[in-house]
Amino acid sequence: MSCPALPEGFDFTDPDLYQQRLPFPEFAQLRQTAKVWWIPQPHGVAGFDDDGYWAVTRHADVKEVSTKPEIFSSHLNTAIIRFNEHIHRDQIDVQKLIMLNMDPPEHTRVRQIVQRGFTPRAIRALEDALRERATRIVAGAKEDGSGDFVTDVACELPLQAIAELIGVPQQDRSKIFDWSNKMVAYDDPELAITEEIGAESAMELISYAMNLAADRKACPAKDIVSQLVAAEDQGNLASDEFGFFVLLLAVAGNETTRNAISHGMHAFLTHPDQWELFKRERPATAADEIVRWATPVMSFQRTATQDTELGGQRIAAGQRVGIFYSSANHDPEVFDRPEDFDITRDPNPHLGFGGGGPHFCLGKSLAELEIRLIFNAIADAMPDIRLAGDPRRLRSPWLNGIKELRVNYG
Repeated sequence: MSCPALPEGFDFTDPDLYQQRLPFPEFAQLRQTAKVWWIPQPHGVAGFDDDGYWAVTRHADVKEVSTKPEIFSSHLNTAIIRFNEHIHRDQIDVQKLIMLNMDPPEHTRVRQIVQRGFTPRAIRALEDALRERATRIVAGAKEDGSGDFVTDVACELPLQAIAELIGVPQQDRSKIFDWSNKMVAYDDPELAITEEIGAESAMELISYAMNLAADRKACPAKDIVSQLVAAEDQGNLASDEFGFFVLLLAVAGNETTRNAISHGMHAFLTHPDQWELFKRERPATAADEIVRWATPVMSFQRTATQDTELGGQRIAAGQRVGIFYSSANHDPEVFDRPEDFDITRDPNPHLGFGGGGPHFCLGKSLAELEIRLIFNAIADAMPDIRLAGDPRRLRSPWLNGIKELRVNYG
């Protein structure tokens, strides 16, 4: 294994890096020269009591880690690859109550319950309502003439879809937007969100969801909340479990889809041939390519439960392993011309919804539906939309976020 020519001290989880760009050249170096490579960090800089992690950048290796939870644990150090260096360990450990940070068999139990809300039938039942909402969202933006695409368009449908799915009153969707923003933006000084504010927002969201669960237990309705919490002794969620599930939804079902839509719009407007193709043909493959291109969750981590080997590299028990979906989705061993945005790409085995295994995205079908509906609405109502400025990126080590995308709606 040859040594990659990375700059001294280069760290794939440095939030300053992602505020400017994604490290595609450095990912390419690792894929070519070192399948699995140790990335040293100043002790504790990521919030963990260690000095670095193994970077996994190849598509095949990311899939292998994802499908072996007994060897690569989400629970030991959570799936978040970098916290603020000042975070206390008990603040990390409390996040183990979120399904994202569980391992089987506990993860299996919780997932079997919550997936009731994501059956094909449940998603189909939302389609007409979400199509109507997408049309209204786009029409409202068009009336303004110009604005920030992120707040005018991209954020609205995911929020409304969550509200529709779990029965949150639509008038409360702005609270979820605000709480979820604060939870993921603690690394961005421009937003002036501290670790403490992020933690407070998480607790406010959990409390809101627990109160919603209590209401449904007392007075069940025809919504997913009632199905998930109405009878704990019948394999349903306790109120606190439901609270953490809604917290996960606020990020996994809101932030990620919002950023996929924002990146997708930017990709279309910087690849006008693809926008013309989409408007003309509306290929069914477009949503998958948007997710591959955006890869809203750039990375997660796992922790080795035992001494093991990956990509020819020995990994010791207790060491963290970073799985970089952004790199895997540009692996030329899997994707022909991965640097091209091609909405007709087929097959498209991207890992934008995870690398398989127990943590494969539960909301994949809902996210693809939202992406399809919103871009259909944009193409119908404002086909001449155009950029009015460069996107402003979120300073985050794991979420590929766009804070602002100024456009003229045409």
